[in-house]
Amino acid sequence: MIPPREMSSITASSSQEAAPYHFGSENRSDLRSKIRRKRRELPHAAQARCAERLAAHLAASPLFRRSKRIACFFPQDGEIDLTRVFPRFFSMRKKAYLPVLQGKRLWFLPLEANTPLTRNKYGIPEPDLPPRSRCAPQGLDLVLAPLVAFDSAGHRLGMGGGYYDRTFAYLPHRRALRKPVIIGVAYGFQQVASLSANPWDIPLDGVVTEAGWVSDPGAPSR
Repeated sequence: MIPPREMSSITASSSQEAAPYHFGSENRSDLRSKIRRKRRELPHAAQARCAERLAAHLAASPLFRRSKRIACFFPQDGEIDLTRVFPRFFSMRKKAYLPVLQGKRLWFLPLEANTPLTRNKYGIPEPDLPPRSRCAPQGLDLVLAPLVAFDSAGHRLGMGGGYYDRTFAYLPHRRALRKPVIIGVAYGFQQVASLSANPWDIPLDGVVTEAGWVSDPGAPSR
């Protein structure tokens, strides 16, 4: 994880439609419910504007430009629409991958313009491709991860399934070639003052929102 001293906001102020929101000391379940509801209530026009701004910040970053294999995701439950950056994957000759549920972990299968898709048990589109086409987690350069809440220390609150934590559980134990870099993708109002971390939680290397980066995208990871 990027040291706390490097975890500083380097961007313009948040847009009015996604202004920072104060959350109290709720437990994880209550916090999930409140942020998910606020996310779903964001007007469609505001969602689109935020998604375009986030895509521009992401595509302009040194981290994105130097990454070749990038895992992304289709939005659900009001998540910021990362599909706005998909055209940039293809125009910049990136190899895009989508997570696929495999037991309690994730596989990553390639996404191209004509990739056939199917929906998993949560209704999220996944590539309908043979397992031999998958990319191992350590073969990815960058993972754009969904989240419900985050803090400036890189702690992430997800939906509670633990898929990303289990898939990348190897990262704290590797001393060399510690790939991939994991970046959270969210609206600015999803940031909270602090989140308690479980021993198995895998921290983020940074977060990108419609307002910009909550860490330096050029900084070395972990």
